[in-house]
Amino acid sequence: MLIIEQFKTSVDVNESKLKGLLAAKLKIDYESIKDFSIVKKSLDARYKPDLFNVYSLCFSCSKEESLLKNKKIKNLKPYVLPKNYDPRSFYKEENSTKKIVVIGMGPAGLLCGLCLARAGFKPLILERGKDADSRKADIENFWKNGRLLLNSNVQFGEGGAGTFSDGKLNTLIKDKDGRISYVLKTFIEFGAKSEILYDAKPHIGTDVLIKVVKNIRAEIIRLGGEVRFESQVTDFLIDSDKSLKALIVNDEERIDVDKAVLCIGHSARDTFKTLKDKGVFMEQKPFAVGFRVQHPQSIIDKSQYGFDKNTCDFYPGAAAYKLACHTSNGRNVYTFCMCPGGYVVNASSEFNALAINGMSYSGRSGANANSAVLINVDVADFPSDDVLAGVDFQRVIEGRAYEIGKGKIPYCRLGDFGDAGSDCSFDINPEFKGECEKADLTDLLPKEFTKAFVEGMSLFGQKIKGFDSKDCIVAGVESRSSSPVRITRDEKLVSLSTKGLYPCGEGAGYAGGIVSAAVDGIKAFEAVL
Repeated sequence: MLIIEQFKTSVDVNESKLKGLLAAKLKIDYESIKDFSIVKKSLDARYKPDLFNVYSLCFSCSKEESLLKNKKIKNLKPYVLPKNYDPRSFYKEENSTKKIVVIGMGPAGLLCGLCLARAGFKPLILERGKDADSRKADIENFWKNGRLLLNSNVQFGEGGAGTFSDGKLNTLIKDKDGRISYVLKTFIEFGAKSEILYDAKPHIGTDVLIKVVKNIRAEIIRLGGEVRFESQVTDFLIDSDKSLKALIVNDEERIDVDKAVLCIGHSARDTFKTLKDKGVFMEQKPFAVGFRVQHPQSIIDKSQYGFDKNTCDFYPGAAAYKLACHTSNGRNVYTFCMCPGGYVVNASSEFNALAINGMSYSGRSGANANSAVLINVDVADFPSDDVLAGVDFQRVIEGRAYEIGKGKIPYCRLGDFGDAGSDCSFDINPEFKGECEKADLTDLLPKEFTKAFVEGMSLFGQKIKGFDSKDCIVAGVESRSSSPVRITRDEKLVSLSTKGLYPCGEGAGYAGGIVSAAVDGIKAFEAVL
């Protein structure tokens, strides 16, 4: 098996022609190429407006030795197929007698539950929110009339918070055991496009993610697992030897357990408090807060591609960006969860408090690009030494955002932050999911955070022309980028204080996105074994 890297084509070349182009480059017969597949695909925009796709292609053929000896062929080398991860290899009939409960049905809970089911367990998955279809209806109703349901919203329900986001699948974690590939293949198996397996910046989109999580749930049930919605774990019964014995659901039902995997998500603040009260070990964790900014997608396209959608023969799709800087007051400012052709959404989960997020559909066809611009929050910024002080920090600014916006998403122009913003002007109609209200955001965050935000926007404007335009739309508050606590665990992923409890995923402080959370769910499955 061979792999050729840095195989470059114009962006308008159809992928169905790649095998023929490879045969021509290597000067071998088309029919002699076997097991052909794309390993990786990325976009090279260094020579904009001329754009290129850059591929890594793997294949086998009868002339592999001679091809490797040919010094005229660059970037060709032997290729070892990555490890094929399969939870079915752990299957044992006796697994079905173990009472394993998975708490939460975000990416970590879904993949943990699926792996358990495929290994012969019959896991019980408890989700405080509703199924994906009911949840979608509740969220759209909330965006329309402001009626918030505490357990069925952008944060809670089947699929977790990531379901109503852009569905980005890129991750910085390294994995030699094939778990990342397994996650992506699982998403493809249950409805995602095959391109996510090799695209350098893969994404699914909210509309497709809803279908994927529903199909994964159906498979878990087919294999003998049980999924219960509107079933919130409200207490943990821990015996004198610090072992988890049972869970209390909805304040009334007791469920005895052998082991429980805790995949509660970063917004399960009431569960954090319950765990604290039960003596489960936790610690403060840094996170970030900020605003979400909107620009016309055409501005981003012109910066990244050298052209926009209306001035080209071939459009490679809405362009993305990723920016970071260090400001003069010592704060780090960076973009997060960038949504090309997306919307800013009301992502609140508590009464009288407002939090926002970004979301894109699979087509990324909205008029605007949006991204969170976040400022790091260290534990030294927390109001006390209490383990939940980070939650208190979030709640204060979310309450302020609710008041400023009169219960709606508060927004303004960057130019409304004093003399902030450049004179590079553009026309923009804000794209929100949920009611919005023009407001003064200059006092929403603590002063040093606002100062860092304004300086960061100016520095980003030096990288993307117009990014710091006075016309840029700024909305607040983005406060749920990651968990403000870590539920501590040992090297076997067991809680440091409570035997039988496996803290997992983003809410427990061990992941930062859909794929990393799903991978942590798989690791929790292995730990349970």
